[in-house]
Amino acid sequence: MALMLQAAPLAAPGGSMYRQVLDPLAGSLSWSALCAALPLLALFVLLGVFQVRAQTAALASLVLSLSLAVVVWDMPLPQALSGAVEGGFYGLFPIMWILVNALWIYRMTEITGWFAVLRRSFRTISSDQRVQGIVIAFCFGALIEALAGFGTPVAITAVMLIAVGIAPIKAATVALVANTAPVAFGSMAVPLTTLAGVTGLPLDDLGAMAGRQTPLIAAFIPLLLVFLLDGRRGVRETWPVAVVAGLTFGCAQFVAANYISVETTDIIAGVVTLATVLGFMRVWQPRTVQRDPEAPAEADSEDREGSGSAVMSFAPYLIICALFALTQVGPVKEWLAGHGVAQFTWPGLDVESPGGEPAAAMTFKLEHLKAAGTILLAAGLLTMALYRVGPGRALRAYGATLRQLRWTVVTVTSVLALAWVMNLSGQTATLGTALAQTGAAFALFSPIVGWLGVAVTGSDTSANSLFGVLQVTAAQKTGLDPVLLAAANSTGGVLGKMLSPQNLAVAAAAIGMAGSEGTIFRKVIGWSLGLLAGFALLIYLQSTPVLGWMTV
Repeated sequence: MALMLQAAPLAAPGGSMYRQVLDPLAGSLSWSALCAALPLLALFVLLGVFQVRAQTAALASLVLSLSLAVVVWDMPLPQALSGAVEGGFYGLFPIMWILVNALWIYRMTEITGWFAVLRRSFRTISSDQRVQGIVIAFCFGALIEALAGFGTPVAITAVMLIAVGIAPIKAATVALVANTAPVAFGSMAVPLTTLAGVTGLPLDDLGAMAGRQTPLIAAFIPLLLVFLLDGRRGVRETWPVAVVAGLTFGCAQFVAANYISVETTDIIAGVVTLATVLGFMRVWQPRTVQRDPEAPAEADSEDREGSGSAVMSFAPYLIICALFALTQVGPVKEWLAGHGVAQFTWPGLDVESPGGEPAAAMTFKLEHLKAAGTILLAAGLLTMALYRVGPGRALRAYGATLRQLRWTVVTVTSVLALAWVMNLSGQTATLGTALAQTGAAFALFSPIVGWLGVAVTGSDTSANSLFGVLQVTAAQKTGLDPVLLAAANSTGGVLGKMLSPQNLAVAAAAIGMAGSEGTIFRKVIGWSLGLLAGFALLIYLQSTPVLGWMTV
């Protein structure tokens, strides 16, 4: 039975209310910000330097954040623990709910042999793995991001890259780096819709501004992917298709975001780019064919390939696209919005922002019917019927998926618990506010704030919820354009997604190498920081007459 619940707020134990403080350490915002950064620094150092397993690093950082919340920010321990539980539950639903069902669908295609057919189908486009990386991770991944998001593109494309013979760690790295340009408009533009909701700025204005920023990221990503796959030789030999893919996606994003529809931007860009690349490959192929020398030998064995219809091998992904598209149809979208939604104040929390407003993170919205994971579950059931997978076999596949993801569950729930503790205690606000003290130069730091939010939460939507108002407030105080800085929070944030512990855990689980998050982290952090530096300079120049014409 459909359920619509709006629960009354539940007070914290003892009726104690906690108000966030921005400068709890000796009354200094700077020292407080350095203190607030410690859990993040600990997380990244444990992962990248000491190569600690992700679940251990995440738990250690969570304990540190809880300690700082109670000792430095003076947050009541019961409320800090309640906030951690809320974040952990969000890690289970919707994040892990999406990942489990996405990988379950993949596992069914594998046990029925259809994934081998899919691998063969991609090889018919081109037998060159650098081209396959662009088609799978960039083009196909953008379509999945447009519909699902929340790590689904990384999980699916990483597995598909391994299937065409790319080594697992390299496949995970490519999938993570590719999952950047589409993210701001992902999940039918939910990040920007959320940003418009929290800031009060028009969605069309935010979408148009983002459409003048993310295309510049998109233009470089395919070139970066072929470099990751084959170094300078890869760029030298496959730059034509990389340039075609990047420019096509960027131009399509710009046109769709500015003149068609913000919500359908990634769908339009993904479809146009995929069609363009497929057409281009009919008239051009690289001079030499590249195979990954690190790939398992069986990946190249043609006699292991399955036989069957290419359409049938793509069917689960076509079903996913169709179901997500159906949820955006007017009557269906309205029905889902009015049914199956539970929204309530999380028990045990009574938190106010420094300005005295109720903290947004106290409210938990459970959308079990329209959740991406639920739609993927429905797609899995249809895949069962299409591939004639019996209930017993399907349940065994589901159980195997859960076993594969057991440590990923620990990592993701711990990271989201960390994010919620930092948000509710005021640690995140302290970090953002400290950066906002730089005056007109804040335009240079604006995307860094969004990057920080996504690096912590793994979600551009969450980063916009955390820092959207901060960006607008800072813009008003410094005389900068609020739309420019708010959009930069989202577009800069996407560059932090590749090194978010949540997404690292998703990638490691997808390639069957849970525990390799530190290795993957070291592969992507340089690219994340390098792209962020260039993008921050772009936003700063857009705030000046040098590139101000791009924002008009």
